[in-house]
Amino acid sequence: MKIIPRWEWRTFGNDLQGYMKEFEQFESAGVKASEETYILSRKSDDNIKIRFEKVDMKTMLRRSPDGIEQWTVLGKNGFPVDINQLALIFKAFGFPIPWLDKDEYEYNEFMSGIVGNLPDLTTVEVTKTRNIFIIDKVICEFAEVTFNQQPIQTIAFEHEDIELVRKLAERFKKPGMQNINYIQAMKKAAGMI
Repeated sequence: MKIIPRWEWRTFGNDLQGYMKEFEQFESAGVKASEETYILSRKSDDNIKIRFEKVDMKTMLRRSPDGIEQWTVLGKNGFPVDINQLALIFKAFGFPIPWLDKDEYEYNEFMSGIVGNLPDLTTVEVTKTRNIFIIDKVICEFAEVTFNQQPIQTIAFEHEDIELVRKLAERFKKPGMQNINYIQAMKKAAGMI
């Protein structure tokens, strides 16, 4: 399956509820709820999370001069993860794979035996209720999120065509709003930046 990178403009705040009413005027693509564990690294801004019992990894390819980011999928691996998958995961963490006693790790072994023992990594428990809409072919989202039980809201515009994303971001964002991705928002909440 061909992976198509997507451009994304996203912001976070505690006063974004009005966007839900604006988005409701457009085609709904449903509501998705999830519980996820993000693994943040002091040495990388790659997006590494565990969702639906899979390690899901994304990396930012580039950022446009006006701040819109292009992200692509690095991989989605179920548990147990083997040594080859661990090499990719550690590359996303931004440092070499350490000595490991085994060639394969189940979820609990991975989280407590590897992630929990590395001081450059921290985890954030995240819940999301994502209200998804389609506006001018762009995936638009209003979501209620928690980072380690602290509530926050986010809106986002996502598509493979940067011009479509740019148009909607300009249409809906308020003056002073900045593009802030999940990793930046979580690192700020966790005191890592």
